[in-house]
Amino acid sequence: MSSKNKRSEAVHKVFVACLGNPDRGDDRVGAAVTRALAGRLPDNAALVLRSGDMLALIDDWTGFDAVVCVDAAAAAGTPGRIRRIDLAGETLPVDVGVTSSHAFGLAETVELARTLQRAPAQIVVYAIEGERFETGAPMTAAVTAAVDEVARRVIDEVRRLGQGATALRAHA
Repeated sequence: MSSKNKRSEAVHKVFVACLGNPDRGDDRVGAAVTRALAGRLPDNAALVLRSGDMLALIDDWTGFDAVVCVDAAAAAGTPGRIRRIDLAGETLPVDVGVTSSHAFGLAETVELARTLQRAPAQIVVYAIEGERFETGAPMTAAVTAAVDEVARRVIDEVRRLGQGATALRAHA
């Protein structure tokens, strides 16, 4: 087998970042998905829960071939709705992250990483539309109900992204 074929069949390393503040209602969905994914991802994946400044993601994903992010989205009328956003062909909408107390949210972090040429080529975001983001509020029933489905989709996504260049072209 040629080295070119070996390279296209290589397993890609995938970084999974679940985002959010575990003390702010539906923004805690990232922590819930992290718990649902624990021990279920393939060996080529790393899983982190990030609740602080999103700029740290740039260092976190260094050395990975692809990134999957899970984040709460601002309320837009359908709590619990799951949106898959492939940043290879789409721009991350401003409404994906909830209003943050941090200087940079996910969209700004991805754009800065791209400018610095430190973003992986493949970044997929799973945004779960929330309804309630107040400090101390529990997660709403609709967002809680979406956790297992998001975890299932993330596992499938990691497997697909980890299959290498051939699988990525086939999905495009």
